[in-house]
Amino acid sequence: MIGEHHYQVRSTWTGNRGAGTDGYRGYDRSVDLRVEGKPLIEASSDKPFRGDASKWNPEDMLVAALSECHLLSYLHACVGAGVVVVSYMDDATGTMVEDGKGGGAFREVVLRPRVVVADAAMIPAAEAAHAQAHEWCFIANSVAFPVRHEAIVMAESSVDAAAGDL
Repeated sequence: MIGEHHYQVRSTWTGNRGAGTDGYRGYDRSVDLRVEGKPLIEASSDKPFRGDASKWNPEDMLVAALSECHLLSYLHACVGAGVVVVSYMDDATGTMVEDGKGGGAFREVVLRPRVVVADAAMIPAAEAAHAQAHEWCFIANSVAFPVRHEAIVMAESSVDAAAGDL
């Protein structure tokens, strides 16, 4: 279905220590993120920006959004190509560079999916499905930096054989 989709998130600053933003060091960067019907996300800025390292930050969430979007688009592409995916794990990384003026931008995100397919004959189509997934990923199509893929695709029988060698 072609259409316009709308998303709503409520962001609530929870870091007022009693004096608001009376000074740069006088407040926490804690934020509650809410979407109706979903679990609360306790977020903060990244630790170098006086944030709480135990909470999700916007940079984590951007990399996570790109990783999950590719994963879901990839699974869809594999179904269409007749590829049976039995396992998928991505160790995605993002690089952000500060501009020295208080801002900055992501330079790139690299997705490193490790995919296991049901049969070795499916590997070529499974590898090709990453390009289709990238074309379909709404988030990757919305960012102004490269999103690269360093995918590894293996057959389930190869994984089973490797596990037997351990």
